[in-house]
Amino acid sequence: MAELQESEPILIWTTLPLETRELLRGKLAGLWGAATDAEAFDSWALDKKQALLLLVDRLYAKGLWDLVKRVINVYGEGGVGIEFEAWPRIKSTLSGRQDFTSRFANHKDTSGGFYEKDRSTAILHFLFQEGEPRRWYVHFDLYSPIHTPGSAFRHLRHEFLGKLRPDWRAIARHLNP
Repeated sequence: MAELQESEPILIWTTLPLETRELLRGKLAGLWGAATDAEAFDSWALDKKQALLLLVDRLYAKGLWDLVKRVINVYGEGGVGIEFEAWPRIKSTLSGRQDFTSRFANHKDTSGGFYEKDRSTAILHFLFQEGEPRRWYVHFDLYSPIHTPGSAFRHLRHEFLGKLRPDWRAIARHLNP
């Protein structure tokens, strides 16, 4: 007989802490046709919910969540990130912070970006594409290409050459060792 797998806990809007719901208020409504934040959140698979919660926690801890005006897309498998509409001050805010750098942060299909500098794993990576409006993305890289030579090597080996796109479980393990 097959061994039963322990199932993931049910994660719905009403089970989120009040503080988390307040942080998300007004940022999810309209996403994929959902009328409310709760309807949007509850319609997603677990990977998207967990990915968003990891990003909200980390961005809030860094004092950056208030730069997100509205979430446009969420992904949690093959990477952990969001596309979002940002408030106009985001680029100047990230440019002026000592804990972020634009060094090596651009991708070939983007106009610019910023890496979190003070961690070697589970780091925030912002990207943007020029246009009207400017399109913003933030995701977690598993290893930092700029923190130390060792983390840069791991980034190059696993994420650049190996095309590793960590899921929310891998990011959570590195955020909370």
